[in-house]
Amino acid sequence: MYKTILVTLDGTPTDRAIIEHIKQLAKLTQGRVVLLHVADGWAARTFGPDAISPEITEDTASLEKVRAEFQSVGISAEAELAYGEPSDEIVKWIQQKGCSLVAMSTHGHRLIADIFLGTTASRVQHRISVPVLLLRAK
Repeated sequence: MYKTILVTLDGTPTDRAIIEHIKQLAKLTQGRVVLLHVADGWAARTFGPDAISPEITEDTASLEKVRAEFQSVGISAEAELAYGEPSDEIVKWIQQKGCSLVAMSTHGHRLIADIFLGTTASRVQHRISVPVLLLRAK
């Protein structure tokens, strides 16, 4: 059913909720997991893949750690780092590479915060036709 599951990670504690949920789902569906983090700091937005910064180094190490975690329990997993505006880069990845499910954790902002901050999840889900699993982190 879900051959390729794109899991977006933002590098915050909310990631744990979606990681644990997708581990179970990927085992059931025998799907491949792609972990995607979008680096959106100054260096990433300015230099893209040529960016060198402590943020990029930390993001790469974090992605690799999560990828290894999936693989250690027998789940095929890849990790990719994109650069720029998170919602735009996630949509671009989906359009270029395709997946059968997008899985995202949400921070659970409400009304006022969403109006001023917007949400990556909301921006993504309205621009794609792939099913989206949103899991609100506690």
